[in-house]
Amino acid sequence: MAQTRPPVDYIERTREQYSALGYPVYKWVESETPPAWTPLRKPIAESRLGLIASGGIYVEGQVAFHYKDDISYREIDTSTPTEKLRATHFAYDLTDARSDPNVVFPLDRLRELVEAGEIGSLAPRAYTFMGGIYSSRKVRDVLAPAFRDRLLEDEVDLALLVPV
Repeated sequence: MAQTRPPVDYIERTREQYSALGYPVYKWVESETPPAWTPLRKPIAESRLGLIASGGIYVEGQVAFHYKDDISYREIDTSTPTEKLRATHFAYDLTDARSDPNVVFPLDRLRELVEAGEIGSLAPRAYTFMGGIYSSRKVRDVLAPAFRDRLLEDEVDLALLVPV
């Protein structure tokens, strides 16, 4: 029988995690205006999908992520076998991600959708980072533009963002 777990209160857990690390109370980023809606230019079945995930996934042989406020990211070839993927993160229980990286980095599921014709193709590279970055300014000014540039270089039509 599958073990069931209670839902996680992410807001409270995040506050506790950052408090334990000596940070001031975590302040959630709020936008005064929503982003502009941009409709797809072609059907998903004809689109190239990019993957960006914050679960701290990296490939065996790459440098693991550091402890806190690591704004680096890893490029992962989308043909990488799942058994070569590793996970490190300070803010969530890694048990499931280490057992099956697809829970935070659904590369196998996306490959299945491409095979089934539901998605046109995957970008040649996926991008991962370790979420839990306290500085929203660094995410906005450093990390987000780097991902934008990479996705444009990869000629991505749409991106799947997988938060942890």
